[in-house]
Amino acid sequence: MSNKRRVVLTGMGAITPIGKSFPEFWKNARAGMSGVAPITHFDSTNYATKFAAEVKDFNPDDYFDHKIARRMGRFIQFAYAASIEACRDAGLNLDVCNRERVGILLGSGTGGIDCIEEQKQILIEKGPAKVSPFLVPMATIDMASGQISICMDIRGPNYGVSSACATGNNAIGIGFRSIKYDETDVMFCGGSEASITPLVFAAFSASRALSTRNDNPAIASRPFDRDRDGFVIGEGGAVVILEELGHAQRRGAKIYAEMLGFAATGDAHHLTAPHPEGAGAARAMKLALAEANIEPSMIGHINAHATSTGLGDMAEARALRTVFGEYANKIPVNATKSLVGHLVGGSGALGAACVAKTISCGEVHPSINVYNQDPECDLEIIREAKTLEIQYALANAFGFGGHNTCLVFGKYTG
Repeated sequence: MSNKRRVVLTGMGAITPIGKSFPEFWKNARAGMSGVAPITHFDSTNYATKFAAEVKDFNPDDYFDHKIARRMGRFIQFAYAASIEACRDAGLNLDVCNRERVGILLGSGTGGIDCIEEQKQILIEKGPAKVSPFLVPMATIDMASGQISICMDIRGPNYGVSSACATGNNAIGIGFRSIKYDETDVMFCGGSEASITPLVFAAFSASRALSTRNDNPAIASRPFDRDRDGFVIGEGGAVVILEELGHAQRRGAKIYAEMLGFAATGDAHHLTAPHPEGAGAARAMKLALAEANIEPSMIGHINAHATSTGLGDMAEARALRTVFGEYANKIPVNATKSLVGHLVGGSGALGAACVAKTISCGEVHPSINVYNQDPECDLEIIREAKTLEIQYALANAFGFGGHNTCLVFGKYTG
């Protein structure tokens, strides 16, 4: 079994609060659009936080058959729509692929918690006979991969990943290893989330993790800003197509970027708080760089985890200084969550897609709402869209439970 196989990213799809396709998202991200607005999914009158980053006007019937859609939880619908787009974007004809060497690995933080809340209310009000027989396949995290593999006839490995906010990166990293070590030739990888629900908001409000900037929600998600007051819950997701280089070359695929390294570590520190010095995050970055066989000084851009929480942003900044030393202040850094809030299981995949797009097109989206940069986070924050010609970049994603992940991408040069 060879460990020399090269892996490239050839397609991407996204459903986000600022665009229901990756090109629409990218256009609005470059323009610095915020997707944060008052909640419409439920009555937030009695909640401390009354806003979120919702996907607007999403109709699953626009993407797939209504009968199929009604048996999928919203997070699965997001993942399926993004998978269809990613497949088309890659120009991938599954009919001419060896479907047994095409896999799908998608994840979520909370899965179909919206379905569970809805069906629990039906149980209470109408009794057990009225609970949907489709609840389990609509709600369990593995069924994003499972249902989509059935619909798209993908016969290679399919399973789910759940590591909170690091989910998307873990899915992509494991998919990368699957191809690198010759288990598969093509992998659909990513994550999605649909957790803008009464119970989730009640829980996060109780832990005081959410921003309460109800007077101006559009500026509530402000990573690395001194006046940040918590994160903003978002929904949506992203899927990327990873492919063995030779497989992509033989079919004449366009290549956004080459994936070079992945690492995952654990803080072993706290249920929700990161290690204060970012020790686990720094270790993940060092290990990913080592697998990629590149020096820290070669990194030209970082898509940061950057949740807009005090502890999280400072820990990441400290981790970057641990890995990059003085050079940490010279690397252009952006925060996708400033635009779309925190997509939890979908956030890492969207960040990875942004990095691959930046490497490919030489453009980078800005971080918004950084009005008074925290001196503890003295990084080079990208505040306006600009050209950025880079050779190598990192995508970071860290999660509750002490999950730390890092992906390394590079420009494909043949």
